[in-house]
Amino acid sequence: MPRIVVVGSINMDLVTLAPRFPGPGETLLGTRFLTMHGGKGANQAVAAARLGAEVAMVGALGHDSFGDQLHAGLAKEGVTLDHVTRLDGEGSGTASITVAEGENQIIVVPAANARVTPAQVEAARTAIARADAVLVQLEIPLDAVEATLRLGQHEGVPVILNPAPAQKLPAEWLQRASYLTPNQHELATALGADAQTDFRELMRRAPCPVVLTRGGEGAWYRDGAHAEPVHQAGFTVEVVDTTGAGDTFNGALAVFLHEGLPQAVRKACAAAALSVTRLGAQGGMPTAREMAALLAR
Repeated sequence: MPRIVVVGSINMDLVTLAPRFPGPGETLLGTRFLTMHGGKGANQAVAAARLGAEVAMVGALGHDSFGDQLHAGLAKEGVTLDHVTRLDGEGSGTASITVAEGENQIIVVPAANARVTPAQVEAARTAIARADAVLVQLEIPLDAVEATLRLGQHEGVPVILNPAPAQKLPAEWLQRASYLTPNQHELATALGADAQTDFRELMRRAPCPVVLTRGGEGAWYRDGAHAEPVHQAGFTVEVVDTTGAGDTFNGALAVFLHEGLPQAVRKACAAAALSVTRLGAQGGMPTAREMAALLAR
């Protein structure tokens, strides 16, 4: 059973379904409202756990009703929460999500996620040192992200850096990352490059292995064994909600990384495809059995 540590955000997703996105200043009647568990870190942790990994989470929650629900939800998924801090006087993170026509728009309020610290990462050193892979994203303070990259490198553990939300990253971070997992916009932003540059050229410029997601097209990857970007085709499915597809991809990639990058990317594409067939970031995340059935087809 692969051991995965996820350092990242935990949010309550406030999801509104609508026939279309409203324009500026427009009031539009929605069709449904739901509260769903999310946050890039928590999503990736749940994705990995459902695929059979032993998962530990490093993050922060407020002492509020959302925090109680999110903590209980992660525990139910089998995620170890020894390094999830509960903070007094702080709310839990939220994401306001509008879903229309199979796409989504998202506004995130970090709240407790903004108080994840390098010291908290260091306190998880033992868990990180025994992990098969570590996942980290950019919805927590950047000094905690940097501490994760440094600790993973020091302990010889692969660190998958998912550079989302998009922002320019120091070259040193990219060099420390074992794998970078952006979409095209995130890769261009991370490198400080022109967004119109061909994504394959951007992948060649990156100083670390890159696994680039391309939605329904699948993914491309390049590492020391593949000097030129290699394409992994996506899987054809009926799209209901794309929220959480990238997080599912990252969780699966971490779980199957020990099988080699080509196989891990193929399985990550399959898991991500299944995730968009149901509503909600975590609601659509598949089990290992469901993923195996898709691959068998």
